[in-house]
Amino acid sequence: MSYIYKIIGFFSLFLFIACGGNEYKPSLSTGTTPIFPDYADVTIPATIAPLNFKVNSESSKVKAVFQAKEVKLEVMGIDREIMIAPQKWSNLIENAGEKPIKITVFVSKDGEWEEHYGFKINISKDPIDPYLVYRLIEPGYELWHKMGIYQRNLSDFKETVVYENENTGHNCVNCHTPNNRKPDEFLLHMRAKHGGTILVKDGIVKKLNTNYSEKIKGLVYPSWHPNGEYIAFSVNDTKQTFHANDSNRIEVFDLYSDIVILDIKSNKLITSEKLSADSIFETFPTFSPDGKKLFFCAANAVAMPDSIMDIRYGLYAIDLDLQKGYISNKIDTLYNPITHPKSVSFPRVSPDGKYLMYTLSKYGNFSIWHRDADLKLLDLTTGEDIDTSILNSDEAESYHTWSSNGRWIVFSSRRIDGLYTRPYIAHIDSNGVASKPFLLPQEKGQYYDLFNKSYNIPEFITGKINRIDHKIRQIAQSKGE
Repeated sequence: MSYIYKIIGFFSLFLFIACGGNEYKPSLSTGTTPIFPDYADVTIPATIAPLNFKVNSESSKVKAVFQAKEVKLEVMGIDREIMIAPQKWSNLIENAGEKPIKITVFVSKDGEWEEHYGFKINISKDPIDPYLVYRLIEPGYELWHKMGIYQRNLSDFKETVVYENENTGHNCVNCHTPNNRKPDEFLLHMRAKHGGTILVKDGIVKKLNTNYSEKIKGLVYPSWHPNGEYIAFSVNDTKQTFHANDSNRIEVFDLYSDIVILDIKSNKLITSEKLSADSIFETFPTFSPDGKKLFFCAANAVAMPDSIMDIRYGLYAIDLDLQKGYISNKIDTLYNPITHPKSVSFPRVSPDGKYLMYTLSKYGNFSIWHRDADLKLLDLTTGEDIDTSILNSDEAESYHTWSSNGRWIVFSSRRIDGLYTRPYIAHIDSNGVASKPFLLPQEKGQYYDLFNKSYNIPEFITGKINRIDHKIRQIAQSKGE
């Protein structure tokens, strides 16, 4: 008897997380750590918004003392919330330099202040990109109503709209992908009503006609070539299932998948048998920073879903020169799923080309719902993995991207409650050594307890995206070019 009891033929599933609704509610974070979010011993950029937090204590009367070298700041709590004025936070950071900020939390007990918790925050001199862009959606399975693409200024708490699906009949909007973190060049997909791929480039918004053949009717996981003239896509026939008896609620699998490369100017596809073999499932393409290699994941094509527990994707690379029309016949193996029986997804190369971060899980390629999914870091020079245990948790860590300078990553994690993906940021030094990640700061520490949407596909961008949703709405209703 199959371990799967329900299969949904989601013709347009392509999601990093399913477009859907969910009846579950997360457990509150209260009581798990002395403070929430857990900012103890994290490393932050100097321009990050204040790290406000709530104090987990029986007493609602709390305060915190911040010390940066000789400067001290006392912040009185409001209903267990410690909220630091932005200017005072900036002054603390400036006074601290590269020295840690020390924080001591006190709670009132019987009219006396009692020390509750002490910790420190480390400050890195490495700058971070000023904005983060992501999708917000209920973390569900089949149905959805409102979703959108939003951007957040990392130096404060201001979130603004890039695009909301109410503009196009509450359709599914996903896979926002900037070109090399540029705010004025990006693409996004629309599914169901007004389906297609929207491309924003050179001040022009256009819809791509992606009905290339009987097999290729839509493009899925993308990666921009560094010259901005090509985009690699996977082409997937994806289905969704539910587990009858498994710690992972949802399973997503491909009936087939290939990789193609789009020439943006001509809207023609470049293909290769090495990237589109009938006997292989190829997916998750990503270009190297110099554009001379394409990394991707692949597995032997097997009958699905019956073999889903046995399918494991390896990590591979192929040389190419797209301007000369060259794609090599040789494929290099970076992770062999036969000798190392686990499965790779979401490969992303650091901007300097030294490291490749990927997600590793027991099987399959939809790791965002796999509780065992962890982030791994490969040194492309030595071929050895670097310890990333500090980044991982008992819940799923999945999608991740690099900052422009390669010193920061942002990734999705379900570590708070196992249900909602939240964005975590971590410092990576020049040797590939990671620091403890911190949760994207919000104005109140209880924000994530009350917010019932998941953050999907967090991407750094180098500036603010100008709001052009009216143009996208108009173009989306066309057939495409």
